[in-house]
Amino acid sequence: MKFFIDTADLDEIREAASWGVLSGVTTNPSLYAKTGGKLADFEPHMVKICQICEGLPVSAESTAATTEAMVEEGRRLAALAPNIVVKLPICEASLPATHQLASEGIRVNMTLVFSAPQALLAARAGARYISPFVGRFDDIGDEGLDHLAEVVTAVKNYTYGYWDEEGGPEIITASVRTPHHVTQAALMGADIATVPFGALKKCLKHPLTDQGLASFEADWKKVTQA
Repeated sequence: MKFFIDTADLDEIREAASWGVLSGVTTNPSLYAKTGGKLADFEPHMVKICQICEGLPVSAESTAATTEAMVEEGRRLAALAPNIVVKLPICEASLPATHQLASEGIRVNMTLVFSAPQALLAARAGARYISPFVGRFDDIGDEGLDHLAEVVTAVKNYTYGYWDEEGGPEIITASVRTPHHVTQAALMGADIATVPFGALKKCLKHPLTDQGLASFEADWKKVTQA
């Protein structure tokens, strides 16, 4: 499984990249707003992320509402850097936009996917990445991992004629909250987990690891004091 980081914070991206485990970045307007960013600085900020993650896919989300505007904004975003992926929400306007952008060799990450039929439509339209959400189902008392499993199985049953040489379309497990989400996504064969930095750090932790480290440190002190 590949790990993407779900953030627009440059420091978090730099630290995650330093771990050697980072395979990409996903952003959205909400994450950019959390950085205190302004509209005029959005595109330069995306370029900075692309420079930190040279050669890795960086999803920059369009805020356009019509097909024509999505295509126009998608072209502009894709021109910022060769590793930009245009992020579009699944809807009637975004399917023809995705089809057009894909025909031009522009990669699209279809987001806000909550069902297998949505994912199949995104794949057929030419999406390079498909982002089904997990945690938001959990928020309403549903089981997000069950829906993710349906998406993974359904999409992987077929080929679509786009991005075959790159192994696409790839499934990005989104709205990840816990290491359990990561584990189950990996077991069911999702290609990618895009994880907030806080949740990524949780994946490093285990109480038995902490106990073992404390035990090693205590025993080594005995050696040094002997």
